[in-house]
Amino acid sequence: MPTLLVTGASRGLGLEFTRQFSASGWRVHAACRNPDGATELAAVPGDVTVHKVDVTDSASVDALKASIGDEPIDVLLNNAGVIGSREGFDGLDYTAWAGAMDTNIFGPMRMAEAFMDNVLASDRKQMVFISSKMGSIALTSPNAYVYRSSKAGLNMAVACLALEKRSAGLTAMLFHPGHVQTDMGGSAAPLTPPESVAGMKSVIEGLTQADNGTFKNYDGTSLPW
Repeated sequence: MPTLLVTGASRGLGLEFTRQFSASGWRVHAACRNPDGATELAAVPGDVTVHKVDVTDSASVDALKASIGDEPIDVLLNNAGVIGSREGFDGLDYTAWAGAMDTNIFGPMRMAEAFMDNVLASDRKQMVFISSKMGSIALTSPNAYVYRSSKAGLNMAVACLALEKRSAGLTAMLFHPGHVQTDMGGSAAPLTPPESVAGMKSVIEGLTQADNGTFKNYDGTSLPW
């Protein structure tokens, strides 16, 4: 039975990842900031263990690692993220910017560092990071400085990770999940969480080390950096 560890699991894409992987017979470690309030997550059937984690807090990440121990993790899915601020140049909020960097870059890298040995001990040896095409320099447009720069930074961090750990057998890659009907994407977005996650799950299940260091759309098509 393969094992998934997913962050940001209490709602949106993280909750849907938990549902779909559990339904496919995976063991799921579902981590979120407030498990006590995650009623939908607690109701997901299957081999699902709910954990508390705040990816901006190293002690919290270390506590999650201690709880899971040395169990092999086939796929570490770094999903937790924040929009930070949608403002343009004249409305820059540096506090929000710093917070977005902490959650969207440092958080996934804290998780990658803490669980590297677990992932490398598994059969699949995969780390998946939820990014956004808003982090693509080739596809950029004005505004949303905070979110765009945080995701561009994540893209670079994962590209470095993929190169450094390639010889150890790691496959690390990034997804743009599409414009999805979540708290971040809004109710008018064209994709539902089940549609987005079904596409990404299909790609994840077919990943090989040839996909190491890639940036893909939820449907598996490649995206420019």
